[in-house]
Amino acid sequence: METTWDFSLLEKGKSFAEKRKEWKKVAADFVKKWKGRKDYLEKPSVMREALDDYEKLCGDYDGNTEEYSYYWLKTRLDENDPELKAKFLKVDSFSKEIENDTSFFVLGISKIPREKQKSFLEFGELSDYRHFLERIFENAKHYLSENEEKIMNLKSTSSYSSWVKMVSGFLAKEEAIVPDESGKKSKRNFSEITNLLRSGNKEVRDSAAKEFNKILEKYSDTAEAEINAILNDKKVNDELRGFKRPDKARHVADDIDSEVVDSLVKAVSENFHISKRFYELKAKLLGLKKLEYHERNVSYGNSDRKYSYHDSFEIVYKVFKDLDAEFAEIFRRFNENGQIDVFPKKGKSDGAFCTYFHNTSPVFVMLNHADTLHDVGTIAHEMGHAINFELMKKQNSLNFGTPLSTAEVASTFMEDFVNKELAKHAEDESRLSLMMEKLNEEVSTIMRQVACYEFEQEMHKEFREKGYLSKNEIGKIFQKHMKDYMGDFVEQSGGSENWWVYWGHIRTFFYVYSYASGLLISKSLQRMVKSDSKNISKVKNFLSAGLSKSPKEIFMELGIDITRKEFWSEGLKEMEDLLNETESLAKELGKI
Repeated sequence: METTWDFSLLEKGKSFAEKRKEWKKVAADFVKKWKGRKDYLEKPSVMREALDDYEKLCGDYDGNTEEYSYYWLKTRLDENDPELKAKFLKVDSFSKEIENDTSFFVLGISKIPREKQKSFLEFGELSDYRHFLERIFENAKHYLSENEEKIMNLKSTSSYSSWVKMVSGFLAKEEAIVPDESGKKSKRNFSEITNLLRSGNKEVRDSAAKEFNKILEKYSDTAEAEINAILNDKKVNDELRGFKRPDKARHVADDIDSEVVDSLVKAVSENFHISKRFYELKAKLLGLKKLEYHERNVSYGNSDRKYSYHDSFEIVYKVFKDLDAEFAEIFRRFNENGQIDVFPKKGKSDGAFCTYFHNTSPVFVMLNHADTLHDVGTIAHEMGHAINFELMKKQNSLNFGTPLSTAEVASTFMEDFVNKELAKHAEDESRLSLMMEKLNEEVSTIMRQVACYEFEQEMHKEFREKGYLSKNEIGKIFQKHMKDYMGDFVEQSGGSENWWVYWGHIRTFFYVYSYASGLLISKSLQRMVKSDSKNISKVKNFLSAGLSKSPKEIFMELGIDITRKEFWSEGLKEMEDLLNETESLAKELGKI
């Protein structure tokens, strides 16, 4: 079992310099062949040839080349190495030059008159590219001129991503001396401190929180400047592209109607009483009048049990194999090939993620495994993404990918089945602990993310009215929305006003709704599989679909209508039923 990334997977064959030279030539040949021509914009048969050429260019030589992937992943392991940063920015700049050279192609397609678009969409030989064309036609009104698009592309690093990386880089290099479960004090990196916030030992988690809050306060002024800079950049981009609301660009990019997201957010926020009841129950079980903000994720019971990475692997592998043999095989292969970086270390990015680059390159998973129960679910979650990406590799490069509106379906689907496996054979006391852990994950995935989405909405609105927001103003807005879903049994003072500083998701504007939509949709898929295990084939069809169809179309084929508010309410009702069952068990055991 390899527990660090094997970068040789990206270094096979020609050198990066040779590949860059080859990519530049192929892109130049594409530009020479198609730029200035009008026939592919008029004749569907010629469009097929043009799209085949473009698909090959994007599949073999798009911006996410092996060299780009290599240095991006390297910077995740060490966010503060200036040499790595320089090399990544160099290849990123080269990538943007190629993107700008070829941007004429999509922009040209977007200008096909509406009355002619139907003939392209109905042309049989273009069926593989139908939804790719549909998305271009739908988004056409938001495209700028070719020269303006080039400027937008070139400025994105300096006006957005460099700001975000600066703050995350500062946090990643921080260390502090904190005690572990045995009381031994030692120097811990930022990721390890974050993990200790979940400790069952109150002294340990309080000590970790004290140092964690000090770090956030230290960088709060810097984060204030950063967040205002990227909020302003977002405002300018939206105005130029004609987006009337701050979250509209996200919905367009995610291939989902704003009305669907609004319906989801409304359904969840109207059910915040579920999360408030959950935190009241947790406080009672832990013997506390109120939870401190940093204690919201503390596990109840069995918190001392350790799950080594090997133990976690065995649990997740069994669940995957029971669902489908291919799922288990992908997981095994990732561990043997060095596609998972498992353990935390100084400089490494906090949290966990799964990333893909294009349909011919390997998928990589990053963890910060700390031997906790939570980490078992995290493995299942990130491998859900990985399985999704592996299965969609059968799509052409223009259909390879997943809109964020459905990106979290596979991850939460797998994570939920692992949680059910953990609870299946547990005794009452352990079962109560696992039920509380599952509720904690669901509250964090659904209620917390929707509260964060509403925080983002208000923050962008306030910024656009005032022109600048102080860290204190941002902190007050943040605490207001956290209290909305947590209620009176979680204390909002004592440092929580700065927790937006490290929440990376709010920099990927309005991304967080996808966690809630993903889990609620996955609950529907889980019910299908529980009713008949053969329905896993339908789930695999969804996981393989990529961008070949809209999310609404894909789910309609599965009998799921995500446009109905009642659909979201069904999943929330299932969550409330679990809470009722957990409260009843806690009473039976005399815990409350």
